[in-house]
Amino acid sequence: MRIPYTLLPDEIEFTAIRAQGAGGQNVNKVSSAAHLRFDIGASSLPDELKARLLALGDQRITHEGVVVIKAQTFRSLEKNRAEAMRRLDELIGAAAHVAKTRRPTRPGRAAVERRLAGKTHRSAIKAGRRGGYE
Repeated sequence: MRIPYTLLPDEIEFTAIRAQGAGGQNVNKVSSAAHLRFDIGASSLPDELKARLLALGDQRITHEGVVVIKAQTFRSLEKNRAEAMRRLDELIGAAAHVAKTRRPTRPGRAAVERRLAGKTHRSAIKAGRRGGYE
């Protein structure tokens, strides 16, 4: 089961920053990395989902409850923005997933009988090894 949610575009703040690492002249001139900020407390997410997100303990969530994602995989700013959005959606989706509660079950009669028959068989094998020395 999942908690339903929608992300509003005006709740997500994007900033174009320069990417790190090797890349020659282009990396020094062009701001192609995307820096995403999403304030959990000020968002329109359901309260239960906000609490679950804050309880995740993910390193991308600050102490103030702001999700910070930096995407610099691609050379294009638009692709990095899409990648950052995908990661944010994946993070919220993980928190929105509610595990189904486990109902305890008992083994059926045939399974119990098979288990006991196997124990009896193993016992007979071991009893056969206990023959006396003559």
